[in-house]
Amino acid sequence: MKKIRVIVVDDSAVMRAMLKNIIASHPYLQVVDAVPDPLAARESIRELDPDVVTLDVEMPHMDGLDFLERLMRLRPTPVLMVSTLTASGSETAMQALELGAVDVIAKPGSYPGQSVTEYGDILAEKIRVAAKARLHRRTVRPQAGHKGGTIPPMLNNPTLTQGKVLVFGASTGGTEALKDVLVQMPADAPGIVIAQHMPEGFTRSFAMRLDTLCRIKVKEAEHGEPILPGHAYIAPGHSHLLVGRHGGKFVCELSQADPVNRHRPSVDVLFHSAATQLGKQAVGVILTGMGKDGALGLKAMHDAGAYTFAQDEASCVVFGMPREAIAQGGVDEIVPLERMTEKILARLQHTAMKSSKAESAR
Repeated sequence: MKKIRVIVVDDSAVMRAMLKNIIASHPYLQVVDAVPDPLAARESIRELDPDVVTLDVEMPHMDGLDFLERLMRLRPTPVLMVSTLTASGSETAMQALELGAVDVIAKPGSYPGQSVTEYGDILAEKIRVAAKARLHRRTVRPQAGHKGGTIPPMLNNPTLTQGKVLVFGASTGGTEALKDVLVQMPADAPGIVIAQHMPEGFTRSFAMRLDTLCRIKVKEAEHGEPILPGHAYIAPGHSHLLVGRHGGKFVCELSQADPVNRHRPSVDVLFHSAATQLGKQAVGVILTGMGKDGALGLKAMHDAGAYTFAQDEASCVVFGMPREAIAQGGVDEIVPLERMTEKILARLQHTAMKSSKAESAR
């Protein structure tokens, strides 16, 4: 079996040695170089042509973001950001994902009680996924979705969003996919709940960053808070997110039950709760990601009467999760990422018009 060739870039000699040892302990991975800064990385990448680069955020001689931007523009290469769990480190990691990094992971030792073996398994899996990722050149999109933009209300009809909830699941590549969808959502969109595979400590920065870009309010979900129109709730990296009911209203519920499909938050957990609590009042959307998390849950939503979408292969960074959902027979429409918001809103409008005609016929 051909090994995945990795270059480690980190200004700390101790961290380079640690990452090198962790990666080399997996038989399908090979560290071909470990360098201290972007200047050395540039030469090493040119000479060795690695499958994946692990990249520190804060380094001397050249900012990690500047290096990443140049790398993705001149020699697109799968990059896994290895970031500290500080507020600034997490924010920088989010910017790196916007510039084209495939995924992000905290540095070793960031989580109390996590063994080196546990960390190594997560790191190795992220490298394996990154090596298979389809790289998409990032383009500057219209800014209409930003705060103060000009997206109109969907129908000027409050009944359109009443009782409806949009339910999203995503993994590798999902942060940018979700951003592309959410920035186009109008302020009166239905409530949105999201399970995105992301390490604890990064989801808050992700939510805050989206909130600065979107017309809707985006935040990290809290246990017991109501799911309101014009709001999106992202599962914290430490908990499953479920849809619950309280006093006749839909609410966010958080759980620290065991991981499902090796993930917490799990897309399947969110989707199964939506199938039970929302039924046909939900719209389910599965986006880019490796593995099968969410496939059975989306099928359960579909069977409960929800309308469901999957991102198409061409626009996915990794097509695994949508492919599995399609194979399960739980997908109504397969849609390119750039048309996902349009299709979701069109479906809501179609449903609202059907409901209105049914009411008029009574």
